[in-house]
Amino acid sequence: QVQLAESGGGLVQPGGSLTLSCSASGTVFIDNRVGWHRQAPGKPRELVASVQSDGTTFYTDSVKGRFTISSDFAKRAGYLQMDSLKPEDTAVYFCSLENLWRGSPTGIYWGQGTQVTVSS
Repeated sequence: QVQLAESGGGLVQPGGSLTLSCSASGTVFIDNRVGWHRQAPGKPRELVASVQSDGTTFYTDSVKGRFTISSDFAKRAGYLQMDSLKPEDTAVYFCSLENLWRGSPTGIYWGQGTQVTVSS
């Protein structure tokens, strides 16, 4: 059983920066994948970025060059550094964790979400 908690959301002006944090408690496998997702009102949830314990990363095209995902697996913490924020980045951001067994996920855990609002 894993519990996740996000923090770091808030109101920021266009062009500004925010860092989101995700902390995990419970059983975290040696092999795992941390993801950041976002959902704006009336829109489907979108995978923004992910990082695996082997270092493999993924970014959706709209955030490439602006967002950076990282994880400190020893500390059971994940981060999303968001720079050059745009109003269209406004959404609730969720952290996820997939424990991997032999390269395959055993399930997915979700945080409660944190609101990011980009507005002048």
